[in-house]
Amino acid sequence: MREKKEKLQEQEEPFDLKKEIFEWVKIIIAAAAIAFFLNTFIIANSTVPSGSMETTIMTGDRIIGSRLAYKLGGDPERGDIIIFDHETGPGSEETRLVKRVIGLPGETVEIRDNQLYIDGALQDEPYLREAMDSDDYHFEVPEDCYLMLGDNRNYSADARYWPDPYVPEKKILAKVLFRYYPRIGKIK
Repeated sequence: MREKKEKLQEQEEPFDLKKEIFEWVKIIIAAAAIAFFLNTFIIANSTVPSGSMETTIMTGDRIIGSRLAYKLGGDPERGDIIIFDHETGPGSEETRLVKRVIGLPGETVEIRDNQLYIDGALQDEPYLREAMDSDDYHFEVPEDCYLMLGDNRNYSADARYWPDPYVPEKKILAKVLFRYYPRIGKIK
């Protein structure tokens, strides 16, 4: 038994600091490459900077969206909450936003008497924080574009106020799946 221990000790390599550091560097590089791949092609990670989606998503919430949702699973649907890039003012840079899909390609969306109508039909919007207090608007959503509005309509700088109210499909980054900070939960 004692001979076995001695043989095992003889077979062990002495500690090599350079080799140990090299192994750790490989692990860190592999982890960084995996994180880059996931964040570039699979998920979108975002922070919600304003109250435009309250109470569905609160100011400061961190959310995760699936970049594959629309690449593999079809087109955005009314009611989906999405992450997208959009210019919100003349000459402004694109900003990453989070809003709800309201109007689909080819639809007519109207806000009349503080109610939302799509192709003339009154819409039920149970996710609204409070009754909408809005001017009247008329939108005709072009093909390959979507109309986005916030859930907190009375305090949301959304399509009603953008120079170009329509979001091209190619600017949609991800479908929001859940929030993970400061509280965890699926988003509806």
